Amino acid sequence: MSGHLLIFGLGYSARAVAGLAIRDGYAVTGTSRRDGAEAPDGVAVVRPAAAAALLGQATHWLVSAPPGEDGDPILALLGPAMRRARPCWIGYFSTTGVYGDRGGGWVDERTPPAPTGPRGRRRLQAEQDWGVLAEAVGSRLDLFRIAGIYGPGRSLFDGLRAGEGRRVVAPGHAFGRIHRDDIAGATLAAMRGGPPRRVLNLSDDLPEESAVVAAEAARLLGREPPPAVTLEAALAAMSPMGRSFWAENRKVASHVTQEMLHRRWTYPTYREGLAAILAAGD
Repeated sequence: MSGHLLIFGLGYSARAVAGLAIRDGYAVTGTSRRDGAEAPDGVAVVRPAAAAALLGQATHWLVSAPPGEDGDPILALLGPAMRRARPCWIGYFSTTGVYGDRGGGWVDERTPPAPTGPRGRRRLQAEQDWGVLAEAVGSRLDLFRIAGIYGPGRSLFDGLRAGEGRRVVAPGHAFGRIHRDDIAGATLAAMRGGPPRRVLNLSDDLPEESAVVAAEAARLLGREPPPAVTLEAALAAMSPMGRSFWAENRKVASHVTQEMLHRRWTYPTYREGLAAILAAGD
């Protein structure tokens, strides 16, 4: 199956989706607020407002633009026009942050969201708003709840090479991660068909402490592990966004998602993902 994929926000992961969709036979248009935005070959780039003219042509919509304090920017700009379109599928890139703090416990696709911070609450509201729109236009909807994203050009190797790496020691505080290419593969698999509404957790099979992952990245580079710092010391130097990230502790299961999409992660743990990034020279 192919069609026209319209991507709202050509960010890091969305560009990987665009490239994979082009190879899969889709026409792809992406929106950006910047002139000269980076995009894979074959992807048309337009301003968000110009996407209004394409809504009726696009068979699939992917939303990767995050909500702001005033809500979802795409719905605010194009909501009325979107209600006159009939895409067969809408995908929304959300975050595992909607699950909130679980004290290190597990969540899965059936776990009710319970965000504990303003960013998580904004994401949950955006999920709900896109659900209302999908129902109004009769589209399938997939909510992708995405864990920490890494991949080529965005990994721990960057900081280690620059001499800025560190190991934040927080025993029992494990994070899920997902490689950019697994996000792209999961998105294309979801576009091909499925039930009317799904929650899809994009998180690898081995949540791990940040310090352990940093040590593995250093080992792959043939270097000593970066300096260890306590979580308390690290928090003192963090931005509010960084502190909100560390304020929550949960492990995210994605076995149901992988079964629904009939695919397994190419990089089921950070070990395979980091090794592949290094082998590719990134």
